[in-house]
Amino acid sequence: MTTRPETPLLDTVDTPADLRKLEKSQLRQLSDELRAEMIDAVGTTGGHLGSGLGVVELTAAIHYVFDTPTDKLVWDVGHQCYPHKILTGRRDRIRTLRQGGGLSGFTKRAESEYDPFGAAHSSTSISAALGFAMANKMQGRPGRGIAVIGDGAMSAGMAYEAMNNAEQAGNRLVVILNDNDMSIALPVGGLSAYLARMVSSSEYLGLRSMASKIARKMGRRVWGGLEKAEEYARGMVTGGTMFEELGFYYVGPIDGHNLDHLIPVLENVRDSEQGPVLIHVVTQKGKGYAPAENSADKYHGVAKFDVVTGEQKKSSGGPPAYQNVFGETLAKLANDDPRICAITAAMPSGTGVDKFAKAHPDKAFDVGIAEQHGVTFAAGLAAEGMRPFAAIYSTFLQRAYDQVVHDVAIQNLPVRFAIDRAGLVGADGCTHAGSFDITYLATLPNMVVMAAADEAELAHMTYTAAEYDDGPIAFRYPRGAGVGVEIPEKLEKLEIGKGRIVREGTKVAILSLGARLEEAKKAADQLEAKGLSTTVADMRFAKPLDTALIEKLMRSHEVVVTVEEGAIGGLGAHVLTFASDEGLTDADGSAGGLKVRTMRLPDIFQDQDDPAKQYDEAGLNAPQIVDTVLGALRHNSAGVEEARA
Repeated sequence: MTTRPETPLLDTVDTPADLRKLEKSQLRQLSDELRAEMIDAVGTTGGHLGSGLGVVELTAAIHYVFDTPTDKLVWDVGHQCYPHKILTGRRDRIRTLRQGGGLSGFTKRAESEYDPFGAAHSSTSISAALGFAMANKMQGRPGRGIAVIGDGAMSAGMAYEAMNNAEQAGNRLVVILNDNDMSIALPVGGLSAYLARMVSSSEYLGLRSMASKIARKMGRRVWGGLEKAEEYARGMVTGGTMFEELGFYYVGPIDGHNLDHLIPVLENVRDSEQGPVLIHVVTQKGKGYAPAENSADKYHGVAKFDVVTGEQKKSSGGPPAYQNVFGETLAKLANDDPRICAITAAMPSGTGVDKFAKAHPDKAFDVGIAEQHGVTFAAGLAAEGMRPFAAIYSTFLQRAYDQVVHDVAIQNLPVRFAIDRAGLVGADGCTHAGSFDITYLATLPNMVVMAAADEAELAHMTYTAAEYDDGPIAFRYPRGAGVGVEIPEKLEKLEIGKGRIVREGTKVAILSLGARLEEAKKAADQLEAKGLSTTVADMRFAKPLDTALIEKLMRSHEVVVTVEEGAIGGLGAHVLTFASDEGLTDADGSAGGLKVRTMRLPDIFQDQDDPAKQYDEAGLNAPQIVDTVLGALRHNSAGVEEARA
């Protein structure tokens, strides 16, 4: 006689309300099933693996103890939110992660009521959770703000700014510090778990409250002395003195994978009057999956992989990735120039600075998730004669815009900005797209802005930036592999503000900035096939413009189209402003006049998808360039006929 297999616990849980019906003793089995489900899903889709594996038990415990979604749970960055999505009604779609029309790889308000705040950049969770807590407090409604923030995110000043303003929230604010890398506290074990339960218990907190009332009646001096004594006594044991100084009641460290330790502490915090509270949880990134545990990066971000072996299904061969071209080029340049150094904000491999660091370890600086500091640090280096390269993703450089303006541009300091992930980025979606850097940099006095069309151009621009000492200079390049052009051994120092003609024509001129050049050349081939002689120019610079080249092309062509992978306000806007100032276009659009069209990213935040599909949606591939040209010519022909009539 065979016994029927029991229904997996995970199959009985669609929402946290279902989860709370389980016995505490069942949470271990549920967590194991949740971890297996996540591994299988990410093996199918690719994505962020290690961080989610590290918070499986923590995710289950939070939803079990707290009343989500009334209690607002905010995951910092969101890399670790996949188990959360599985437990909050999205398990049936979890294998659509990071795909067109599927689930976002981060938390997203439009996706679920259990995602109260979108997060894909770091260190925002405490501020947002504090906002939820105070809004509910002021409106007399139930509901806490719960922030889960990783130790890496605690390197950003915004987290401390929020903590410094959190006291009024009282017990409505709970911050869970997920310590999976820094090991900033004592080893986790039975003693620390016991102490955490003890100092978060209602008995301890009740006695503490009674003692504080008595001490207050005895006078401020007595109360202050007792408070400090108790705080530092606990701080010496638990390591939480820094957080106590910021006004938080510190609990921990506790083992984030031991549910017998974790659940009682969360319940104590939930039921206490003490607050705000910071719970220090120690977890292991990649927990429960051997290939991730044994990997140097704990499988932080992975392609599709074989669940049994852990082998990732990455394509082999092909052109080098742009960030590697930058890192290797900079390392070679630094061999001959001791002034070159590199700064990254927690993205050494993503920016290629790891390649530089391997060759020049004493001149590479990873400042953590602290873009503001990184930019001003680079400004200080530049002011003292160094040649710093601040290698930062376009989307992350936005976080340091004030420093770019105030500390770099106004002082005209020669900081070199290597801007990775320019343009659309595929599966990471709108939060990581480099849509705005041309606009927000080219508007600044003293700034030079370049965009690389291919990997050889990137190498030339890296060299050009290294040799440029007259002020700040930036060069942008896309995510992923290059187009396959050979990088010359001897690099060219580009003339500032000068573009190049890639092919000559007479009727249509396509002015391309950056990596849309290949699509511009394809469009030119298609236009030539229709009998339309086409010039293609690689502008190279968004600022300063090659005004001589622009004027020449506008005076000798019937249609001029600008193409860029950036938002409105970039190359097209600057070209139109120049043309208007110089009277190169007909202000009234009269028949027979020059037709200028600008092609750029649409005024929307585009969701994740395959990059080619994203650019189709944006209208920046060859067929759309052709359609834009033909539309301008039809408009022109209609205007001529109307004028003749």
